[in-house]
Amino acid sequence: MIATVYAVFADAAEAQRIAETVVAERLAACANILAPCRSTYRWQGKVERAEEVPALFKTSRPNALIARIAALHSYDVPAVVAWPIGVAHAPYAEWITAESSPEDPAA
Repeated sequence: MIATVYAVFADAAEAQRIAETVVAERLAACANILAPCRSTYRWQGKVERAEEVPALFKTSRPNALIARIAALHSYDVPAVVAWPIGVAHAPYAEWITAESSPEDPAA
């Protein structure tokens, strides 16, 4: 199964640092860091507003990727979710699988 993992970050530097880490660790085949967005959310009983940086990661290991992003993230409760990719161009899906699989299949 391949999936897109969506996450938001405090700023572009954090998004880039985490993207480079998870791609280097073969947890994601690629990451698309998007333009900053304005978020409105409830946190600790108050409505908050912040500028955040969303990113999309492509992976064949969504659970491992979500756990790693959460471990590297600056937020106490980061927004990190996965959506399965039901249909994809076959060579692209194969590339995602190959590039987000451990080099050592036993890993």
